[in-house]
Amino acid sequence: AAVAADLCQAALGSDTGGSIRQPASFCGIVGVKPTYGRISRYGLIAYGSSFDQIGPMCKSVADAALLTEIMAGKDPMDSTSSSQAVNDYQKPQSGSKKIAFLKDYFEREGLDPEIKAQVQATIEDLRAQGHTVEAVDFPYLDYLVPTYYVLTTAEASSNLARYDGVHFGYRSPRAVDLETTYKYSRSEGFGPEVQRRIMLGTFVLSAGYYDAYYGKGQQVRRLIQDTTNAIFESYDFILVPTTPGTAFKIDDAAYKEDLTKIYLEDIFTAHANLSGHPAISIPKYKHSNGLPFGIQLMAPQFKEAEMFGFAQTLEQKI
Repeated sequence: AAVAADLCQAALGSDTGGSIRQPASFCGIVGVKPTYGRISRYGLIAYGSSFDQIGPMCKSVADAALLTEIMAGKDPMDSTSSSQAVNDYQKPQSGSKKIAFLKDYFEREGLDPEIKAQVQATIEDLRAQGHTVEAVDFPYLDYLVPTYYVLTTAEASSNLARYDGVHFGYRSPRAVDLETTYKYSRSEGFGPEVQRRIMLGTFVLSAGYYDAYYGKGQQVRRLIQDTTNAIFESYDFILVPTTPGTAFKIDDAAYKEDLTKIYLEDIFTAHANLSGHPAISIPKYKHSNGLPFGIQLMAPQFKEAEMFGFAQTLEQKI
């Protein structure tokens, strides 16, 4: 896989809630999150074990398809990896497709008007080519980010507990006994955002709050999965924007003052992680501000071959 990545001029990443597709959209490249379990996570530092997925970031859909095909398959070192057969991911798809676009995404406050207009223009182009593209309700959009952060922070607080300065990770030179080893190693070794997520995850798993937050989050996740699967019973793909805006400046005061604004950047990408479906961000557009942004295609579970095939159509013909 490493050799293939080098040949394809690609990089590998871990997509927990859009950590591949979002930066891919911002940078004008292809980013892929495969079906949960399609690619082994062996060797990955776990953040959210039921969300984490390895995927490529590439210059083209063809490169992403090649790299995903090489990496996919059962791994005896990862019990969550699937034994389902790996198909030819590099074959273009022909014929008309039936595509759902989630109208709630396009009505979302905060979606850049230019991104909305460009994606809608692509929808009209697809219809002109003979594809069926229909608006579909998805009433759980506002629950995606809260559910994602409740569940992933809970898993992160558990996964990152091993980095205590004794078993794994950084050990503070100020540590003189067991208590100070834990206290200083974790406070110095983890940055503010990691500490924030560990604290939130510990809270939602604590006695008296587990059922109210983590238990409810799992129920909402199941509802999102079932609703998405129901859509795929009638449609081949789901088409939505990848991000609500283009890349923001590192020192943007609006994001520094309101962390929720940063978290909401995941609103369109968290869907596939919660439901476990494969998704790809395809670079297609350039904003009037000069920055690129992409369109996101979701497919039924383990239908990567079909997803890559149609993604090549989007990449080349539209």
